[in-house]
Amino acid sequence: MERIVYDRMAALDTRHWWYRARREVLAALIARRIVLPADARVLEIGCGTGHNLAMLGRFGTVDAIEIDPVARGVASERLGRPVGSSPLPALTGVPGGYSLIAALDVVEHVADDRAALRAMADRLAPDGRVLITVPAHPWMWSAHDVVNHHHRRYTRATLTKAVADAGLRLEMLAWFNSLLFPLAAGARIAGRLRGKQDSDDTLPPAPVNRLFERVFALERHAIGRFPLPPGVSLAAIISAGT
Repeated sequence: MERIVYDRMAALDTRHWWYRARREVLAALIARRIVLPADARVLEIGCGTGHNLAMLGRFGTVDAIEIDPVARGVASERLGRPVGSSPLPALTGVPGGYSLIAALDVVEHVADDRAALRAMADRLAPDGRVLITVPAHPWMWSAHDVVNHHHRRYTRATLTKAVADAGLRLEMLAWFNSLLFPLAAGARIAGRLRGKQDSDDTLPPAPVNRLFERVFALERHAIGRFPLPPGVSLAAIISAGT
């Protein structure tokens, strides 16, 4: 990702509606659909500034990896111990035995997504799970994807095929960030028509920020229970079993 993306993440990850609501939605999904032992070990790969670590810490003892040195420093302060730097798909030196590995908006940054998925599955405990989120709808490709160094956006079919090609089992695949999808799609199309060359992650005015957070966070009641309509993103739960 461009340096400006990490800088904005550090400045906004406790205030921006997207970060705040997504943490609520994903926490609900983990609690509802992934059975974890009391002594669970959790790994977040591509943790950025560490804004998900406290949420993931509700489910076990958390380790983290981040390849950007500045973001890794911020994440290490939040975690209270050093964050690793091994990139996907090699994950050199990363041990196995994790009950949950989370890669939240990470796999789209990796050229070989199949190898990345296999590498994560290789670090699971026998009953472990991988949770990934990815951006959806290739037609929504915009300057946001360019600035974030994405290799692709996914459809349900292409993500399902990537998991199968990696020799893994897809246990759940769900849309999310669905309630605000019409607004997001409209904004992406408008940005493309204007020739926008920057990411669309600035902080909106406070009333709008609060409204968007409340609307997006409503999805915590549905995700993992019943299907949401098409959204900006896809979430998948993956196991090593076939």
